[in-house]
Amino acid sequence: MSKHAEIKKITVSNIRKMKSENEKISCITAYDYTSAKILDQAGIDIVLVGDSLGMVMNGYENTIPVTLDEMIYHTKSVKRGLQRAFLVTDMPFGTYNVSHEKAIENCVRVIKESGAEAVKLEGGAEVAPLVERLVKSGINVMGHIGLMPQSVHVMGGYKIQGKDGSEKLAADAMALEKAGAFSIVVEGVVADTAKKITAAVSIPTIGIGAGVHCDGQVLVYHDVFGLFDDFTPKFVKRYANLKEVAVKAAENYVREVKSGVFPDGGHSF
Repeated sequence: MSKHAEIKKITVSNIRKMKSENEKISCITAYDYTSAKILDQAGIDIVLVGDSLGMVMNGYENTIPVTLDEMIYHTKSVKRGLQRAFLVTDMPFGTYNVSHEKAIENCVRVIKESGAEAVKLEGGAEVAPLVERLVKSGINVMGHIGLMPQSVHVMGGYKIQGKDGSEKLAADAMALEKAGAFSIVVEGVVADTAKKITAAVSIPTIGIGAGVHCDGQVLVYHDVFGLFDDFTPKFVKRYANLKEVAVKAAENYVREVKSGVFPDGGHSF
């Protein structure tokens, strides 16, 4: 049982305290009201509206085409389904890369219009000055280092990071902490390096494909429940195969409609 299971509403302070008390932090993405309600009822600590919605919801090849309007729309839907979990939303590619002024304007818009309690930015030391300005503006920021999907073209694909050591990534993590980030997603990083990064900072690290030593874990909703199978990363563990259940149910529905079995008297007025 979580030490914080009785908390009615998770806040940044609770998330920081979980690290200091050695309690692992649970995080899953969500993109709609119904999914958010399910996760909130299950006791998830953080719900992230990831720009991964571009692939699992909209069928894009990667996260790059996702727009600010799409993120706001989905985050508003998720917000309505949450009571306890802390809500974070991704800032999509291009919305914080042009200038600090435009980035702050976009982040303020997301917070005001979507109801998110924090934004997530990809990047290390290079985005630390922006993180500092956002935090001073009253916006909670979650960092993201390691494999950064928005930089897939620059990185030459989805390649595991940290094989050459932890110095650069640890320095990025420390720069984000100093700038005021309250936590950092560590993605696609070898486990030993992720362990060193986690030890280097006092704020929580949330791993995805980064081993067991991070302070918490995050996975994509559609991966966790087996709803998306276009590709399956090695680090994903499926806790259910809901796609198989849904396909069988749909096939049964089709058969009953075609044969006239549905609707019967019990489903008619």
